[in-house]
Amino acid sequence: MAKKSIHKVQVKDSSKTVDSLFKDIRVLIDRARDTAYRSVNVIMVRTYWEIGRMIFEKEQQGEERAEYGSYLLKELSVKLTAEFGKGYNRTNLAYMRQFHSSFPIVHALREQLSWTHYRLLLKVDKESAREYYLDECVNCNWSTRELERQINSMYYERLLLSGKKRSLVKKEAESKKEELQPAHFIKDPYVLDFLNLKPNTAFYEQELEQGLIDKLQEFLLELGKGFSFVGRQYRLTAEEEHFYVDLVFYNYILKCFLLIDLKAGKLTHQDVGQMDMYVRYFEENVRQESDNPTIGLILCAEKNKAVVKYSLLRESKQIFASKYKLYLPSEKELEQELERERQQIEIEKRIKTSENN
Repeated sequence: MAKKSIHKVQVKDSSKTVDSLFKDIRVLIDRARDTAYRSVNVIMVRTYWEIGRMIFEKEQQGEERAEYGSYLLKELSVKLTAEFGKGYNRTNLAYMRQFHSSFPIVHALREQLSWTHYRLLLKVDKESAREYYLDECVNCNWSTRELERQINSMYYERLLLSGKKRSLVKKEAESKKEELQPAHFIKDPYVLDFLNLKPNTAFYEQELEQGLIDKLQEFLLELGKGFSFVGRQYRLTAEEEHFYVDLVFYNYILKCFLLIDLKAGKLTHQDVGQMDMYVRYFEENVRQESDNPTIGLILCAEKNKAVVKYSLLRESKQIFASKYKLYLPSEKELEQELERERQQIEIEKRIKTSENN
């Protein structure tokens, strides 16, 4: 009996050893595969850049560049496809040529990004926007799907409305000289197309809130960099009366809380006053000494310009109101929306200047 017991213990110990060894080897193999994938990706991206450079330089030798370039891509795609298969059609070769033109220095390429990332970035005409998306892809580890969504929703242009004209990455590097402000993180409008709620139909704030909780990962992406979820229907108690903040987040870059109140209708003075109360409560009862001032954001279907003009929103550095859209607008619609907001900002600036004078 003793020998059998010893044998069982030995088998059990051996089994634990095998399991432990298996886990270590699995980690090693996964790491090797990941390294191999990244190496292949870097080589492929740089190869496409070199192909683009060669095509570009060869085109410069043609007398009629437009016609010669078209002929060159057509014939080259036929030969390369016959030799190497898919991936070398005329469209892809044109992307490679554009790739070299848009990123003329090969050493500036980011090894974390795939060829699909770069193809999406090439669709962004504005250089400053392209640079911003590139930096955010690397620092926030955006997938190609996330990058495409941010480009299509004009993420960069919406941030510009808050006066943010440089990437957060650069601003973080300069934070000692120029402190980050809450306005740098607030967009207008917010695009909530991922909720799949039909626009122009009646629904309650609870449905909107539940949709954001169900799609929390997508909402965090839309909110921007540095946000983490704290809770929903966060209870505040004052003199035995309870109040509830719809959603609470914390931003580790700004080092402060973000309180979000959801409004399915139009912004009112009561909404602003309620958010002011929430922010003041957090300042006195929740915020720690190491935290920066709390931010309040009212997400509403429509902003009342009079409310914005004659309320805390006009001067407050901590309370904001932004519209939300339940569908992804067309580029033209977004541009029109941004232009209206831009004109409104300019009008308010002129009014403020004239009042000071």
